Amino acid sequence: MQAIILAAGMGRRLGEFTADNTKCMLEVNGVRLIDRMLGQLETLNLDRIVIVTGYEGEKLRNYLNKKYPDRPIVFVDNPIYDKTNNIYSLWLARGYMAEEDTLLLESDLIFDDSILSAAVNAEYPNVALVAKYQTWMDGTMVRIDDENNIVNFIPKKAFKYEDVPFYYKTVNVYKFTKEFCKNHYLPFLEAYIKVLGENEYYEQVLRVITLIDTANIKALPIGNAPWYEIDDVQDLRIAETIFATPEEKLKKLQHSFGGYWRYPGLLDFCYLVNPYFPRKRMIEEMKANFEPLLRDYPSGMGVNSLLAGKYFGIKQKYTVVGNGAAELIKSLMEGHEGKLGVIYPTFEEYPNRHNPESLVIYHPSNEDFLYTADDLMEFFSAKDIKSLLVVNPDNPSGNFIPLSDVLRLSEWTKKKGIRLIIDESFVDFSDGGFDNTLLRNEILEAYPTLCVMKSISKSYGVPGLRLGVLASSDEDLISRMKKDVAIWNINSFAEFYMQIYGKYEKDYAHACEKFRHERDIFLKELQGIPFLRVIPSQANYFLCELTGNMTAHELALKLITEYNILIKDCSSKKGFPEGKQYIRIAIRNREDNRKLIQALRKL
Repeated sequence: MQAIILAAGMGRRLGEFTADNTKCMLEVNGVRLIDRMLGQLETLNLDRIVIVTGYEGEKLRNYLNKKYPDRPIVFVDNPIYDKTNNIYSLWLARGYMAEEDTLLLESDLIFDDSILSAAVNAEYPNVALVAKYQTWMDGTMVRIDDENNIVNFIPKKAFKYEDVPFYYKTVNVYKFTKEFCKNHYLPFLEAYIKVLGENEYYEQVLRVITLIDTANIKALPIGNAPWYEIDDVQDLRIAETIFATPEEKLKKLQHSFGGYWRYPGLLDFCYLVNPYFPRKRMIEEMKANFEPLLRDYPSGMGVNSLLAGKYFGIKQKYTVVGNGAAELIKSLMEGHEGKLGVIYPTFEEYPNRHNPESLVIYHPSNEDFLYTADDLMEFFSAKDIKSLLVVNPDNPSGNFIPLSDVLRLSEWTKKKGIRLIIDESFVDFSDGGFDNTLLRNEILEAYPTLCVMKSISKSYGVPGLRLGVLASSDEDLISRMKKDVAIWNINSFAEFYMQIYGKYEKDYAHACEKFRHERDIFLKELQGIPFLRVIPSQANYFLCELTGNMTAHELALKLITEYNILIKDCSSKKGFPEGKQYIRIAIRNREDNRKLIQALRKL
């Protein structure tokens, strides 16, 4: 058996990374793609390796001849690489294809070692390795039947998004017998080039063969085996994450701060959203209006603050809308003067936006980080603070102050001339739900020093829309912040979501009820894990102390490496007792929560 590697392309989309070298010379975590691939092929004891070069081909040939002088590598040059596509590169290697069984690979691939052995050991003589379609995939797709026969190759032009549940992506790794190549593939390849030219793709020939049913090409699904095709700089970043060492992979994921849909199979127990909202009907309405929302400008702050007021039943003049709560936190903190009272541990976006020397910090004196309104009034009564921040329920502890006590705290801060900042992003998950909100005109008007932050992303399950609101009857504050943010600070999709939300309020209420039920189940399951001490929560996450021998980092590393599950390692957060280890676990739906519990039980 031999391998043929197509490596003639220019890799224009990789910009500076391929300015003076072909794509397969690209380094992923310090190893060139071609070196990794040749190392994997070496284990197969192949008779020869044929590499079709083109762009910067001389550099590639010199590099490989010097590094692998004893390898059976043969080069074929494509002198018109800039005017042709991979069909012509393969055509130039046709003589070799007729002589030996062939593994056909493209040089911009990175894949797990198991993939090549799966191809070589496949029971079928002619196979195309395929992976179930994921949103990151681009290029040729196939449809297969129940017996893994490829019934059609789907080129880009024929791709239909409504058919994606049935699509598999070609991994661009094939195994062909020399008989198949001589009797089927090469004759069709020659005819195809004569009719349609050299600027085509070799998969088109496979499509023709499949359509007229002259040969049996089987699909070989690779399951969850990792692989990636590197076409641009984003692909490179993702490939570096997928194929990093466990330590580096965890670090890269933690520093991505989202975008985890790019990593197939990853279960995100780190970021906090509502697993049961929005419902399918609302999503369908958003999809139905996709084109006008994409093509038209969104409204300015005047309209969007009106929509946010309607959303929460408060006056427009009391409301400012943000591109996520993060934008509003930045504006609020940058305009803040004087000392800020903070409870640690907490959501650190607020204090991180403030002068650290002007923070007055309260540490609850109990192992569950519980505190009451009375605790805060007692501690801060003699402190010279201009504002007091309370995240309620708090993050990461899940501590919750009931509405009646929050109102007492509001009265106390009003009398002392202290601005009270309440972040109630998770309050809808608390027992009592909507009854605990401060987003009411009568409350805002009764306490002008009160301002209420609400992240719509977290409790409403739409973090991709980037929506948040801040409400206060302090109209000077609201006016300043409206002027501070950009005129089009939210997009049309977020605006439309606020516009239609009222039709789905009952769905949201039902989703929160369903969530609270799931939280009760999940709490009992987590309490059954012997190395966790679970702190009860009124939010959509649990703070857990590790009581066994593992550190938080070690547990996070084991979960991402062995189960592709990401959790929040709280080691870097402030306010935890020295020497103790904590993690935060988001609450997802029943199926996902069960997977985490099973993983923890095995550990």
